[in-house]
Amino acid sequence: MKYTPGIVEDRMEEAALTLRRLPNPPGSGPKGYGSSWPEYVHEAKHAYGYHEARMRVVPNAGEIARMEECLEWLRFVSPDDAKIVWLRAEGRRWRQVGIAVGVVRQTAWRRWVAALQTIANHLNKNEKSARRRAPAKKPTDETAAKPDAGRDETLL
Repeated sequence: MKYTPGIVEDRMEEAALTLRRLPNPPGSGPKGYGSSWPEYVHEAKHAYGYHEARMRVVPNAGEIARMEECLEWLRFVSPDDAKIVWLRAEGRRWRQVGIAVGVVRQTAWRRWVAALQTIANHLNKNEKSARRRAPAKKPTDETAAKPDAGRDETLL
């Protein structure tokens, strides 16, 4: 598969969506200031689940593996460019991306395009070298046993 900046962009957006969909139950984060007591119910209507139900789709193992692969790709670019790529994958607007990184909108866009191209180039180069490192096909048992396997028997 040949990687293009468009494919890299799509995979980064999928990775950001997968990361957003991962479960993060209350209390799983760092403990800050507060009480260790459980929360108590203020009103009776909240006691028995009379609130709106939420449906959450948890990503499967393949989506999580692709997300982790995409996060590894960010090593190919500088930390600021990786931040631009990730903020853009999360769906941030160019103005917000530029403010977060400290550059103007047009510069953020140029660096984003260059970072996507750099990632695609690294991936294509790694794929090409992996194909070269693949071992050659070994001869099958039938052709290895017969030294004249390629000859026509009628000519002998």
